[in-house]
Amino acid sequence: MKQLRIRTLAGLFVVAGVLSWAGARLWNAVGTLPRVPPAAPVVLALIAIVLLATALSIRSRLKAQRARVPDARGVDPMMAARALVFGQASALVAALVSGMYGGTFAFLLEHLDVAPRRDQAIYAGFSVVAGIGVIAAALFLQHVCRLPEDDDDTKGTAPTT
Repeated sequence: MKQLRIRTLAGLFVVAGVLSWAGARLWNAVGTLPRVPPAAPVVLALIAIVLLATALSIRSRLKAQRARVPDARGVDPMMAARALVFGQASALVAALVSGMYGGTFAFLLEHLDVAPRRDQAIYAGFSVVAGIGVIAAALFLQHVCRLPEDDDDTKGTAPTT
């Protein structure tokens, strides 16, 4: 499985942010801006906590396995692969959602004198922070699930006789 790159996530964040900012400006010109749900940062923070707990659990199991601790629970490779896929998918979605809320936040910065817009800006800002937390936890999980490199010096070469 290929590693998720920070550059890819940053690109998604920026593109979603610019499109969201432009969409917010257009939507505001036509009518009212859609609301940022107050639960958005809470949901993103919960996903970050689940990813972090999974990464810490896998890391401690791997550490116990490497130290040959008696009765240590091993890591099922399929469980680790599922956790990795969940982490990478969460990071991609969090980059898009954080970019979207970041663009909305940037637009709402111009309208902080209106109380409802100020509240929406706070929700959007916390959503961006929580989304970055999801990305950080997912990248940590990816790091934990990475297989050790082969120490073979003859990797990819044909054996000589």
